[in-house]
Amino acid sequence: MEHNPALTVALKGPSCLYALSTSLNTQKLHICCHKWITKMYYSFLHISNSSPGLRCSVPKLKHSVLSFIPILSWLPRYSVRQDALGDLISGISVGIMHLPMGLAYALLASVPPVFGLYTSFYPVLMYCIFGTSKHISVGTFAVTSIMIGTTTERLAPNSAFTSMNGTNGTVFLDVLSRDAFRVQIAASTTLLSGIFLFLLGMIRFGFVVTFLSDPLVRGYMTGAGIQVVLSQLPSLFGIRTGRFSGPLVFEPHISPLSLPPPVHFNLSLSFSSSPFLSTPLSSPHLPFLSILRLKPPSSPDISLWSSIVGDAFAIGIVGYAVNISLGKIFGQKHGYTVDSNQEMVAIGLSNIVGGFFQCHVVAASPPRTLLQDSTGGKTQVVGLISSVLVLIFILQLGTLFEELPKAVLACIVLVNLRGLFMQFKDIPELWKSNKVDLLVWLVTLVCTVLLNLDLGLAASIGFSMLTVIFRTQLPRYSILGHVPGTELYLDTETYEEAKEIPGITIFRSSTTMYYTNAQLYLDALQEKVVSYLIEICKAVTLKTHISSHMISIISQLETYLTTRAILVTPFLQLLLLVAYAI
Repeated sequence: MEHNPALTVALKGPSCLYALSTSLNTQKLHICCHKWITKMYYSFLHISNSSPGLRCSVPKLKHSVLSFIPILSWLPRYSVRQDALGDLISGISVGIMHLPMGLAYALLASVPPVFGLYTSFYPVLMYCIFGTSKHISVGTFAVTSIMIGTTTERLAPNSAFTSMNGTNGTVFLDVLSRDAFRVQIAASTTLLSGIFLFLLGMIRFGFVVTFLSDPLVRGYMTGAGIQVVLSQLPSLFGIRTGRFSGPLVFEPHISPLSLPPPVHFNLSLSFSSSPFLSTPLSSPHLPFLSILRLKPPSSPDISLWSSIVGDAFAIGIVGYAVNISLGKIFGQKHGYTVDSNQEMVAIGLSNIVGGFFQCHVVAASPPRTLLQDSTGGKTQVVGLISSVLVLIFILQLGTLFEELPKAVLACIVLVNLRGLFMQFKDIPELWKSNKVDLLVWLVTLVCTVLLNLDLGLAASIGFSMLTVIFRTQLPRYSILGHVPGTELYLDTETYEEAKEIPGITIFRSSTTMYYTNAQLYLDALQEKVVSYLIEICKAVTLKTHISSHMISIISQLETYLTTRAILVTPFLQLLLLVAYAI
């Protein structure tokens, strides 16, 4: 074996450094590598004695358990004297609000109303155990309910359960079979959505919500509110309708009409994604609720997962986004931190358990959350109390509401949408602050109304990503000047008191440098800088923001400045040197 003293290989384990050269024979190399791999293996299993930081210990195990099950942390420290009265009043108030909202939002999910009460009971208990927010009220929510309803109606339309009487030619709708299948669809979607969220939370994927900006979420919720209003008109007026869902579903029904183009367009815009199609009044009486009772848990039909995987993921992400948004708002208000990853785990487990009890996907409700905060609720005990109240209602008082007209529930839904439509006030505020965010808000609203909820969400996220690229294509380049008597350097075009330092030009870019705007950066620098000392005033994380294309641009910049007898600072040379070294 030939020796090459210049060739050295370094292998670094958790507590040792092995320096191997080619002068070692094959046997020694094999033994050394085996030792290093063995140490890495045991370190990964947290049982290496030479790595205390990775060793499993009782305190670390306790911390992990308390982090995963937060109720074990806060319940032993619960102050009955300080918190019990406020939690009791708030729990009763929120529980009372759960009842009509659970019944009403079940109609949005296209399942019998009693399943809305199940959703207000089982998942709420799970969130009290695993959630980290003390003030949000988890349960039924209009947006997630209408998304579930879109899925159930797509897979179980009325037309699939109708039959014709051969004697008199009347059409018969098998409501019991239809509702049973829709409940299975809703439960399967809920279970799959919960599994998605739980797995994402376990791998610390809570940051995914950062891709849903506030304008996108608020525009989406407003668009969903419009669909909710349209879906409740049949129940509100007591008419029977054929229900449809999907993008532009009204276009086939509007096109044959002999209407002027403006009217045709307005009808398409207003009703294209509405999940109903009005027909003449066919029954003088209003539909009533079904019998309320508890049902044993059952396993959802997992054979449906291939048809609902996209819906389950979208519904879960929307519910989680609403949860974490409200949780952070009230966490900042009351001075505590909401763990985004644990929230994802909590909502995931709530939906997993809810799927076995025939619930639909849960989320935090803004009206209930505001009520819980305003009535003095301070801990998750509020959810426990409200769940007990819902259970009592199901077992003892449900018979009092068996003949409650659905029109009443439709009114409850519409009243609770007031907060969603107040978000139209965002338009003038965004116009003043950021017009790109306003464009995201409006595009999300239109996509949600026209393309339905699932496709609308996907299109809105795609457009939001495009705006990120668009923002980098319109960077603001400026020359900074020194403000006399201070240590400030401000834009000389904006602030008259800022003066350039003689012989030195400080060039500033407002955006990150990467391949799509690298040429723009070079052109702007060549335009603004003539014969001065250059200082690139831009914070750069080398391994993150410098691409191979940017290295080429930096090289061109150095050549351009050098050929024009412009002094290049050591920073630019170092930047180029390190960029080539990465």
